[in-house]
Amino acid sequence: MAALVLGGLVAARYLADGSTSSGAPAHNLTRRAGAARAGLSATPSDSSQSARAGTPRPTPRSSRSTTATRTDGHNATPTTPAAPTSQPLPGSAACTDPSFSTSQPTGGEQSGDYYLYNNMWNASGYSVTQTLYACNYHDWYVVADMNNDSGDGAVKTYPNVQANFNEPKISSFHSITSTFAESSPHVGIYEDAYDIWINGVASSGSTEVMVWTENFHQVPSGSVVATASFGGRGYKVWKSGSYIAFVADANFTSGSVDLLQIFDWIIAQGWIPASSTLGQICYGVELVSTNSSPATFNFTDFSVATS
Repeated sequence: MAALVLGGLVAARYLADGSTSSGAPAHNLTRRAGAARAGLSATPSDSSQSARAGTPRPTPRSSRSTTATRTDGHNATPTTPAAPTSQPLPGSAACTDPSFSTSQPTGGEQSGDYYLYNNMWNASGYSVTQTLYACNYHDWYVVADMNNDSGDGAVKTYPNVQANFNEPKISSFHSITSTFAESSPHVGIYEDAYDIWINGVASSGSTEVMVWTENFHQVPSGSVVATASFGGRGYKVWKSGSYIAFVADANFTSGSVDLLQIFDWIIAQGWIPASSTLGQICYGVELVSTNSSPATFNFTDFSVATS
């Protein structure tokens, strides 16, 4: 799981591959980060992403640390934001002249209809540094440094870009598709993934749906309960309570994902009611470790289109 818009989930979700942690991670969806969730109002009848008008705000997310017991994913002490740089760090994306940067655990910026969020929701108690640099919502990168020396496999951060919705019914949409593109360094433990909230955002009764597009030594919570195919790609479906993860059989670093098809499949399984609503769609990287060296994660495309 990852943190949602300005949110960080606070439920234990993953075991890192090869870690010493054992047992199913606990779920904790009670934490509210204190930030009010005022999502964009999605109008299903409008196929453009501008249908989500308004000012989205970062919202809480649940945590996925296998050992975390705290109920607030945002209790790390903020640091002073780094000043924008004129040149990217080595290995960064096409964003050579960032207009925004932040090293604050809850730092973020509104960019068009989307929100960029540094989201260091579970960094407290670990040695973690992370700075997000952005030219805009579809051209940004993160430089992070952390490790898994504790062996607990805890997800520490989920830098992401997100689209917020005012809980429209999924059944009111004809189409929900998203595009993305990323490049990651293949060091440490992480996964690039969508993190989506249905029936609320990180609240009691909400369901978290993840779509893992690139997995590097990470393992979802729960167990494999099914297989599915969407858009010609196969996925293993992991489930643990209200957490559902679609893990791609083969990593892909860019493309388009038919999210409505995935939601309809979940409804057909009886895991969520047909009257379910959409709260938030995020894309980013859940980070466990970079092997104690700075690593750069690049994001060069993101969009959500509805009709």
